[in-house]
Formats: sequence, structure tokens, C-alpha cells
Amino acid sequence: MGSHHTKEKSHEGSAVDRDVKKLHKACKGMGTDEAAIIEVLSNRTSEERQQIKQKYKAKYGKDLEDVLKSDLKGNFEKTALALLDRPNEYAARQLQKAMKGMGTDEAVLIEILCTRSNKEILAIKEAYERLFGKSLESDVKDDTGGNLRKILVSLLQATRAEGDEVDKDLAGQDAKDLYDAGEDRWGTDELAFNEVLAKRNYKQLRATFQAYQSLTGKDMEEAIEEETSGDLKKAYLTIVRCAQDLEGYFADRLYNSMKGMGTDEETLIRIIVTRAEVDLQGIKAKFQEKYQKSLSDMVHSDTSGDFQKLLVALLH
Repeated sequence: MGSHHTKEKSHEGSAVDRDVKKLHKACKGMGTDEAAIIEVLSNRTSEERQQIKQKYKAKYGKDLEDVLKSDLKGNFEKTALALLDRPNEYAARQLQKAMKGMGTDEAVLIEILCTRSNKEILAIKEAYERLFGKSLESDVKDDTGGNLRKILVSLLQATRAEGDEVDKDLAGQDAKDLYDAGEDRWGTDELAFNEVLAKRNYKQLRATFQAYQSLTGKDMEEAIEEETSGDLKKAYLTIVRCAQDLEGYFADRLYNSMKGMGTDEETLIRIIVTRAEVDLQGIKAKFQEKYQKSLSDMVHSDTSGDFQKLLVALLH
């Protein structure tokens, strides 16, 4: 048993060595072997890429990120560097980028913070603090205002109920509270919404939305559309859609990043990279079902060059 285990471990080591040499060779001298870079980055797990980074630094005394930065450019470079981060570090960087400088990209804050599990939120907060020496919560408080700030801060507490038990009575009570807070006297009581949307597990929320529909004859999304606006509306709708169908939410985001003229490459990179080891296969299936075309095909026709090759490789 012992010897078998050692053998396995050294094989892992030699696979990492091979990847490190391959990347070094791909970037050394004149010209860059993009195909080799794509092959290594797209076929390894996030954990394996961490090992490759460490080994590369130990062997060549340089950070792999710096080497790729000087050799690659544009969206291909962005995607390659995103893959070298742990997913939670990458999410933390995206949040920081959305807030730094003038103006705030609320859509990014909403897409990340309204869709993550407690565990992911805690890991992102930890990574943010480690990378930027500041608390994510205090930056979000400084950079957002009003009711959007309240819901995002509620989500950052990472206190959503775990597990998937459903309390029918609670669903009925929550539905009634949401109705009272909303249509009855909207604008006075977003607290009820934050309490329910940020704290209940997804299955419980689905029961609440059904109870709401029975009570009011309206679905939850309709009510939010009618009663709120702007970024608060986007945040609430994101939580509702994720509770109903998380993979469907990401499939829609991907579709909207590519449909019509122009492509929102940042969103494309962010979702494909961060969901790669979470639920990308499910997102692909959902995309096919909703839009009658494959995500790979749409990405292929909407992007080009090495960026296209890397994304398509990640989707397989």
C-alpha cells in the first residue's frame, strides 16, 4: 500500500514538472507557443495550477504570472492570469476592481455577492483581506449606498441557512411579511426583504415564492419588477433567480454577454473561470436547453484568436 502511494505522489510531481518545463519552453526565446499554454492551463484543476505556479517559481526563480504578462496580451492574457488565481482570490480581485477608482461597477458586485454560498463568501472575504489588507465589508459599505448597501452587507454576513429543509409555516409567514413590506406600503420596509432573501436556504425561498404566488396571484419576480428599481431591483432579482435556478442564472448572464452587437468579455471570462469547477457542466446544459445552441458554439462565434481557443478548451 505504502509504495503504491509514493509512486502515485511522485507521478503527480513529475506531471507538474512536465507542465512547468512545457510552459517555460513556450515562453522562452522569440515567439510564444500559445497552443502549449492553452493545453496546460485548460486541462488542469485550480489546485494543480497552484502547484505549477509554485514549482515554476522554485525552478526558474520567476513568477509565472509575470512571465505570462510579458508574453501574452488582451483577453487571452486576462483569462490566463485569471486561471492562475484561486477562484476566491480571483473573485476578490474582481470585486476590488469593481470598486477602486471613480465610480463603482455594481453589476459585478451583484453578480458575485448575490450568487455565492456562505462558504464561498467567507473564502472571498478572507482572500480580499489577505490581498488588499482591507475588509471587503467596509469597502462595500464605502462604495455603495442606500438599500443596495443593506442587502450586500446582509449577504456578506454569510448567514444563509444551510441544508435544504423546508418549513412550510415559515414560508407562509415570510410571504406575508414580503407582501406587507412591499405592495402594501412599498419603500418603507426593505428590511423584510433582506431578512428573507439573505437568510433562507434556496429550497425554503422557493417555497416562499410559491406561497407568495398563492397569496397575491403574482410571482415574486413580477412584484420586485413593479416595486423596486435600479441596482436594488437587480440584486433582489439575482437572488430570486439563483434560488430558483442558479445554473440558469449564469446561462442567462453568459447569453446576454454575447447577444447583439459586441461582447462583454469581462463577464464571459469571469463566469467561465469562476464556475469551471463548480457547475459549468450544468450551466452548459442549461444554456443548450434555454437557447437551443451550445455555449461552446456561441463563444466560438463571438470571440477570436487565442482567447477563443482558451475559452473553448475550458468549456470542454
